[in-house]
Amino acid sequence: QFHNIFLLPTFPLYPLFFHTAVNMDLNQTSYYTVLDQKSRSKFLCYTRRKNGVFCICLTDAADVWSTGDAEDTLNQSRQSCSLTSTEDYILKFRSACGSGNVSVVVQDSSAELQVGSGSGVLRVTLTRIEGPQATEELKELLFRMADSLTHLDSRSPSVSPLKNHQREFEPRQKQNCAPSVTVKRRLPGASLINPGTKKKLQASGVAFDDVDED
Repeated sequence: QFHNIFLLPTFPLYPLFFHTAVNMDLNQTSYYTVLDQKSRSKFLCYTRRKNGVFCICLTDAADVWSTGDAEDTLNQSRQSCSLTSTEDYILKFRSACGSGNVSVVVQDSSAELQVGSGSGVLRVTLTRIEGPQATEELKELLFRMADSLTHLDSRSPSVSPLKNHQREFEPRQKQNCAPSVTVKRRLPGASLINPGTKKKLQASGVAFDDVDED
């Protein structure tokens, strides 16, 4: 029984899922989410290098399908679409995964990836890994993902809770420590409303000159 599966582009919701840009390190492991459109089951497709050979794997955390460590599978797939180098093959695969232009057909014993469309389509056959070998592959996958997380965490600056607490109060401390405004001393008789001008003295009475009566 065949299941049609489409490889959807995985956006970096977490730093573990690396970007599939063209300038990405060819030796770097990349991860993609695979969704079965019928059953809605999720798979993980990932690429890696083992013994110097580029390898494509697919897993649902129980079963594993892989291109294996032999270069023959890679060379046959590369030559079928007229790619001249392994680097071109890897870039084409990752670019297609990033754009979602990949479909997968899974059987019990094998799986086939179809990358791209038209005359330049790239078909990759993955063989199901059995028994202890599959268990070992899943174990290696788990630790590779853990190592990737550890590496990314070590690259980001670590800030202790104490430093965070200190930073939270730094702006307030700076505001409190701001230089106070110098208050000029008011001169005697100066107006409070219009500084710099003297206030008018309130009249205490009116003085009349004596007028001679006729």
